[in-house]
Amino acid sequence: MPKVTFLPENITFEFESGKLPYEHYGKRESVLDVALNAGIDLEHACGGNCACTTCHVIVREGMENLSEADDDELDRLDMAAGLTPQSRLGCQAVVKGDVTVEIPE
Repeated sequence: MPKVTFLPENITFEFESGKLPYEHYGKRESVLDVALNAGIDLEHACGGNCACTTCHVIVREGMENLSEADDDELDRLDMAAGLTPQSRLGCQAVVKGDVTVEIPE
């Protein structure tokens, strides 16, 4: 069962793949989807449609346990404040294993 740890809150949420309720925010089992199911406030002004950067997160551990970033996400990320080589959009990064992400201020 994958686990996502959200920093700076240091809250870990574990879920069974395929069993997480989906509310149509971002891709199914994305960092955003997991955050909302865990009660974590991860902003998503565009509703998780890869049209903004408000769900920007920095992957601190487990980048290999996320889906590959596609060209649309990479293009959008270029506009994110505080961009790092470990940046992803929470709405697009699908969780496939244990991951630790930081929600920037």
